[in-house]
Amino acid sequence: MRAVLDTNVLVSGLMGIFTYPARVVDMLYLGRFSCIFDDRIMSEYNDVLSRPRFAEAVSEKELRDLLKYIARTGIHVLAGPVKGTVNLAPDPDDLPFVEAAVAGRADYIITGNHSHFLFFEGNTFGIRIVSPREFYEEACR
Repeated sequence: MRAVLDTNVLVSGLMGIFTYPARVVDMLYLGRFSCIFDDRIMSEYNDVLSRPRFAEAVSEKELRDLLKYIARTGIHVLAGPVKGTVNLAPDPDDLPFVEAAVAGRADYIITGNHSHFLFFEGNTFGIRIVSPREFYEEACR
């Protein structure tokens, strides 16, 4: 399976145990799916997870190890604009996730903010927008 992880899934997954986002992060470490990313996404992961408010929950080493793991085992893509999405996204910061998903032929975009990706739902690429819980439950069938 191939998936793009919205940053909120990594944040939630690292900050809480026994949650569906944490289970998704565990699945990533277990190699149950490949994480698709581009340079913009990796930069956002680093910027968001490095914020002072997360420092108590996520150590610098844990963050560094996670980003290295994603870079080493994930699928790095060069993603560009996807026709018909640029003016539809309510938040332009979400476009890199859609663009990387298309470039990497993702099966899923996993997000805790489903409403941010409604503009891409029913896309012609067959990429499903799912919550961490939906992804976990489907992957464990």
